[in-house]
Amino acid sequence: MIKTYNGSKLGVTSSHKKAMLRNLATELFVHETIITTLPKARELVRYSEKLLTKAKRDDLSAIRAVNKKINNKNNVLKKIFGDLLLRYKGKNGGYTQIIKVGVRRGDAANMAIVKLMV
Repeated sequence: MIKTYNGSKLGVTSSHKKAMLRNLATELFVHETIITTLPKARELVRYSEKLLTKAKRDDLSAIRAVNKKINNKNNVLKKIFGDLLLRYKGKNGGYTQIIKVGVRRGDAANMAIVKLMV
């Protein structure tokens, strides 16, 4: 049976991908804009959109679920459930934006800026 798999492998193990997306999402929520490669940016948008949608429930189970998926340094949870939820209260998705920047000089990887929409 042929199975379809969602998402890119990004050339790393599953545990490395999980840790990498967790770190990228945490930094995105802290700084609200980051620069990364295009495939990582696409996976990050999928990951962070799901987290913000889950956080919009704004109850204890949502806090615990989001806390499990991010690194809670620099009080990221307070920022997500404080500032970001107020910003995206009436929005149903489309919280992030990818802007292609060009290629990286060293290995010609496509680069992109991921930022949270205002």
